[in-house]
Amino acid sequence: MSQRTKIKALLESEQTDISVIVKGWVRTFRNNQFIALNDGSTNNNIQIVVDFENTDAALLKRITTGAAISVTGTLIASLGKGQKVEVKAKEIEILGDSDPEKYPLQPKKHSLEFLREIAHLRFRTNTFGAIFRVRNSLAFAVHQFFQERGFVYLHTPIITASDAEGAGETFHVTNFDIANPPKTENGEIDYKEDFFGKATNLTVSGQLEGELGAMALSDIYTFGPTFRAENSNTTRHLAEFWMIEPEVAFNDLDDNMDLAEDMLKYVIKYALDKNADDIEFLTQRLLEEEKQKPQQERSEMSLLEKLQFCLDNNFERLTYTEAIEILKESTPNKKKKFQYPVEGWGTDLQSEHERYLVEKHFKKPVILTDYPKEIKAFYMRQNDDGKTVRAMDILFPGIGEIVGGSQREERLEKLEQRMDEMGIPKDELWWYLDTRRFGACPHAGFGLGFERLVLFVTGMGNIRDVIPFPRYPKNAEF
Repeated sequence: MSQRTKIKALLESEQTDISVIVKGWVRTFRNNQFIALNDGSTNNNIQIVVDFENTDAALLKRITTGAAISVTGTLIASLGKGQKVEVKAKEIEILGDSDPEKYPLQPKKHSLEFLREIAHLRFRTNTFGAIFRVRNSLAFAVHQFFQERGFVYLHTPIITASDAEGAGETFHVTNFDIANPPKTENGEIDYKEDFFGKATNLTVSGQLEGELGAMALSDIYTFGPTFRAENSNTTRHLAEFWMIEPEVAFNDLDDNMDLAEDMLKYVIKYALDKNADDIEFLTQRLLEEEKQKPQQERSEMSLLEKLQFCLDNNFERLTYTEAIEILKESTPNKKKKFQYPVEGWGTDLQSEHERYLVEKHFKKPVILTDYPKEIKAFYMRQNDDGKTVRAMDILFPGIGEIVGGSQREERLEKLEQRMDEMGIPKDELWWYLDTRRFGACPHAGFGLGFERLVLFVTGMGNIRDVIPFPRYPKNAEF
């Protein structure tokens, strides 16, 4: 295969009158003369100028939208508007035909719903090209952030026997014949006969195993797929998604908040620097989309302004108790505009409450701390008041909660007491409790749902549009 130059590099080139080979997929072919070619390296197409009078008519007919072609020619300064350079073709080779009668991505506007049905082809659109290049940059930036700070990247198991959150919404893993599993004398399924010798499921979080790593390596992070069997058909939930979960020995809640804020700012800045064209395109796309909404539902800031805003402002830090007071006294609560009224302390905050605090009250990202222990997980460090735990949630505009974390409970007796209260079997988590028996120390960590971060940075409205092949109830296509 001869050496090709990526379209992004050609468009940025200061050289002209040089021989080049460019390969990609045809976006449009007009007047039998101008091909708009794209190879996914950028949203911008390069124009190929065809000498149609001296090109075989049969070949010209095969240059259709979606076809893969290779072009050998000369990079020249463009005479037309809209591009600095173009390629004057000397030789065109069709690498793969695309039947224009059947190819579903014709050059016109397609709805996001339609594109979800053809997720295997939607990467070829400008919107999804931009989204997945931004996603790539954010993933790389996450690793770079932690690696620069000496963290160890730990692969925690995807198949596990624990449900870290105690939520019970897990996908079971078995190699039993489902119609005829072995039974015990009591008629229950005998998991001792199963592949792993016990009931297992796909992980909902790598946190508990991450803590084990932190108790020897000090600073670790995981970044991998997690699974929730929530029967939730919303724009915010997926059954399979990616999580970033650092765990840091000797950190308290303040250190944890600093780390999370630094990380979010770092990865957003990286995407802004690396994907300026893509984010500019997504900003314009969102402006067009917002024009269809009533005035009061439109964002006060553009996507670009919102991202810059997160970099320029320190996140507001306040306790859950303070937040409840603000919400209780808020106009929407008094006028019964909230779908879930805030009646007082102990209320589990909904996304509408979180977004009010961020978008209307403080007008900047918010970190809430010290939640009631009743609405939080068993592993969070208990405060001396006996009512609250050292939890933290980071709330972002348009998204609500983007990060959830806590200082972990390192005191064995307190942890066991909490597990008893919440009905979590200590014998199954003996290995987790061992870290509190042998050299326990204060430590903290958080979880960041990667797709929610991508949603925020791309300005998309549906989480199914920021993961290549979304998994949700009744859908495992592709």
